[in-house]
Amino acid sequence: MLVVTRYAVPPGEVVQFREQCVAAIEALVACPGCTGACAGPALDDPSLWVLSTSWESVGAYRRALSSYQVKVVAVPLMYRAIDEPSAFESLVAWTPDGGLRQTPSAIAAGGDDRGGG
Repeated sequence: MLVVTRYAVPPGEVVQFREQCVAAIEALVACPGCTGACAGPALDDPSLWVLSTSWESVGAYRRALSSYQVKVVAVPLMYRAIDEPSAFESLVAWTPDGGLRQTPSAIAAGGDDRGGG
């Protein structure tokens, strides 16, 4: 599962926003089920930033959002996100060690692990 949140960051807030991204990523990657994270500005519009995380499942992501450290550090940053869909199902992926992998749609099959418990 991939979570992508976009942010409009005024030029005067870039340094503080970057620091918030570092803290958020540190909190998120400490949670079980997080498989990666990155943040940065758009190359053609430095006021548009993205925070992207990948997760083993929807449930792992939702449980991470319940973590105290994530609530304190990452959730306040996420409240600044542009209001748009942010969670995506990963159906086709490539990794250096695993090559190309295709997965059937868990959402279409009804087994998307949406539960938080």
